[in-house]
Amino acid sequence: MTDVVAGSETCPSWATVFGYLGASGCMVLSSWGAAWGTWRAGMGVCHMGVDHPKGVIKNIVPIVMAGVLGIYGLIVSVIITQSISAPGGEGYNTYSVYNGYTHLAAGLCCGLSCLAAGGTIGVIGDAGVRAFGVKAERGRKWFWDASAEDGGGDSDFGAASAAEASNKLYVGMLIMLIFSEALALYGLIVALILSQHNYACTI
Repeated sequence: MTDVVAGSETCPSWATVFGYLGASGCMVLSSWGAAWGTWRAGMGVCHMGVDHPKGVIKNIVPIVMAGVLGIYGLIVSVIITQSISAPGGEGYNTYSVYNGYTHLAAGLCCGLSCLAAGGTIGVIGDAGVRAFGVKAERGRKWFWDASAEDGGGDSDFGAASAAEASNKLYVGMLIMLIFSEALALYGLIVALILSQHNYACTI
């Protein structure tokens, strides 16, 4: 028999439901955020690559940062899953409701943080890389006839000025992406702390 406190069991058989919900919810939500960020940022990179193909590799950073969010969710999900204990040899449950609620909170904390960060990275990456391409190409489109432009020193000065302006925009975009990624990192840290809380069921 399990202990009874204030009319409720501390180690019921259904306690593991919350633990597995925390693990699966964390993985699903973090993957959702990673996919969302990759989708939005990838659309921006493809759009920018039509007019400024030289900047595709340089502007792949938002996609990489969005993909990392899935790794955060994987880490927390594995930790939660390994903390869920099976019933004892005599059929007594060893996983408490306290652990279930804690693991559910940890999974939601990390998963929702990664979801929010993924959306932020996607929007910033989409707008940022598109603007970078416009700045780098000085508003020119792929069908623009380069031979129709004026040659000489003015053209070289314009290209150098456009490169400097696009680099400044790129640095600003990176700073915004770093702080967006920090949202998921905060959730990961809190989830790791929550997952360390444990109550062992004793017979």
